[in-house]
Amino acid sequence: MDISKAKEVQDSTKGKMQKALEHLEAAMLTVRAGKANPAIFNAVMVDYYGAPTPLPQVSSITSPDAKTIFIQPWDKNMIAPVEKAIMAANLGFTPQNNGEHVRINVPPLTEERRKELVKQVRAEAETARISIRNARRDGVDLVKKYQKDGLPEDVAKDTEGEIQKLTDQFNKKTDEVLERKEKEIMTV
Repeated sequence: MDISKAKEVQDSTKGKMQKALEHLEAAMLTVRAGKANPAIFNAVMVDYYGAPTPLPQVSSITSPDAKTIFIQPWDKNMIAPVEKAIMAANLGFTPQNNGEHVRINVPPLTEERRKELVKQVRAEAETARISIRNARRDGVDLVKKYQKDGLPEDVAKDTEGEIQKLTDQFNKKTDEVLERKEKEIMTV
């Protein structure tokens, strides 16, 4: 059996773990942490002439200060659908429009809401850890399969060890992302 198969498994496993970490980082961006963050609206879908479209694709979203977000639709007819989409997304914001743009005042988070958000980001981190463990399991299973097909035992053991090192590295990175976001949420 070709030893390059072991390297392929290792690279594939690393790629899956990297995707889990990237997904976690993207999910963390959508959780608001007390200050105005335009990324909160990345998942908001607007009815754009009958097609559900992400809000950033139909408007410019800016944050002139820590407590305000301006949403400037590129098409003036989109102001009402944008407002409706923000209300439907249940982000806890009340949009105000002046006919030109939608303005959102970001209220300060209550202690109770902060704790809810921390629970939410911990759940996201746990989902990432599960994805990382699944990638490890799949990689190790594939190595064992290749070992039965003739991969040398020492190469199989080394590859399993490398996959475990990757798992530990990605779990550490997941914990760092979580810790950063928790600190951001709990900072008043």
